[in-house]
Amino acid sequence: MNARTQITLDPETQRLAHAKAAKLGVSFAEYVRRLIALDIGEPKRRADISSIIGLGDSGGTNISRDKDKLIGEAIAKRKLKRSVRI
Repeated sequence: MNARTQITLDPETQRLAHAKAAKLGVSFAEYVRRLIALDIGEPKRRADISSIIGLGDSGGTNISRDKDKLIGEAIAKRKLKRSVRI
């Protein structure tokens, strides 16, 4: 949860800071947060779970996409083996 903070700036500093934020395409509040983070150092963030998804990707088949086809092939092979044994 964020804490609300109030700061007082002289008009010229405020104008320049708002202009810089606009140039960066961020809100004034985000601009101030970034400056503070740079000055005191960013707190350590927890790793995003999405960063580990796909680490073991071998570039092979997509089982989830092809599951129906793969199951059908397995069933067909099993039926073929049974018919050959008779």
